[in-house]
Amino acid sequence: MNIATHSFANGLRLVVVPMPHLHSVEMVCYVGAGGRDETPETAGVSHMVEHMLFRGNDAYPDSLTLERAFEAVGGGANASTDVETTCFFSRIHPERVEEGGRLFSHLLRGPRWRDLELERRIILEEAREDLNERGEIIDPDTLTNGLLWPGSVLGQPLIGTPETINALSEGELARYHQALYTPDNMVLVLAGRVEPQQAEDAVAGAFSDWRGRCRPKAFELPALPEGPVSTWVRDSDSQASLQLALRLPWGRHHQHAPALRLWRRILSWGGGSRLMLRLREELGLTYHVEANLHLLDDTGSLTIDLAVQPDNLVPAFAEILALLRQMLDETVGDDELARILQGYRYDLDYSRDLPEEMAVRYGWGELVGFRRDIGEDWARAQTVTPRLLQEVAGEVLKPACMALAVVGPWTRAQQRQVEKMLAGFRI
Repeated sequence: MNIATHSFANGLRLVVVPMPHLHSVEMVCYVGAGGRDETPETAGVSHMVEHMLFRGNDAYPDSLTLERAFEAVGGGANASTDVETTCFFSRIHPERVEEGGRLFSHLLRGPRWRDLELERRIILEEAREDLNERGEIIDPDTLTNGLLWPGSVLGQPLIGTPETINALSEGELARYHQALYTPDNMVLVLAGRVEPQQAEDAVAGAFSDWRGRCRPKAFELPALPEGPVSTWVRDSDSQASLQLALRLPWGRHHQHAPALRLWRRILSWGGGSRLMLRLREELGLTYHVEANLHLLDDTGSLTIDLAVQPDNLVPAFAEILALLRQMLDETVGDDELARILQGYRYDLDYSRDLPEEMAVRYGWGELVGFRRDIGEDWARAQTVTPRLLQEVAGEVLKPACMALAVVGPWTRAQQRQVEKMLAGFRI
């Protein structure tokens, strides 16, 4: 694909992915602002700033006016926040790219911080989705993050806590915005029916007069916990939700990251993957089980999630450990690896038809220093061998790196059995 990149004098980077067969343009702005830039006292500020930018700015004084402006150019703006970045995105009609650029500029640059108390109430409602009736956290991701990165911002809820959400002031939001929402800390990407020069002209007209330098916070990874560790939370549900998480010893730039992506697919990629085949198709212990890989700059996690009726909790966990043990003790067969590689190649090909995927690959990748061409990803995948997959298993399946969260109805006897199995896992 003919990817065009341009850097403006103020530090803003533009990435253009021409996809002339489409009838739309995906416009996305990635900002290097996320949970890692917070403190325990400001937990949730990244997410709240994201919300507040939609409450109006110097050109569009309220959320309704701003929303209608995006609708007028063929889209509807939305956003998301993660540990490392905040992403703003909208579909734009190819005829309205210049206006779309101006809208993004107004959205990002001149917030009025109006209706803060109203938005605070909305975010508090969103945060309560992760709490039970006693105010305890029941989100498995948040629970295992707190175990894997204890005392760190990586271990606190990305949305914040009711206490920190209530404490965030307009001044704190403005300081965060001024420190991190700067042109040199952003990448704007346009993917779809758009030409590079058209995109460059549109972005230059809207952003070139913006000034500011990023002031990121320093961050150090905490030491590993004395693992394996677990947390158990009672919740009035018909099923018990289980997440086994592994803290990874390295991040997305490591030479073994491509092998780990295939390793995850062996565990969880379609109905024939090992987790689904064993726990669902052969034993009927769950309706769905999946493994997810989260690679950050310098660390990450691999998680296995499923929900089971309470009586299936112990046998399901035993099977998960047995499958992980198999990854340690046996090499993957050539036929299985060939099947996984074929599926991976097909997914890479399919991604060429999806502007959202192209925005992530080339825009987000540009921001975090991890931009890879599709051909490069495929070439690296082809170097992965069964022996390397077994070696990677030995690097990531370490008891000290394991954390377990169980939420729902469970008994003390089940807790003792599961924790005994977890403590007995050895490499």
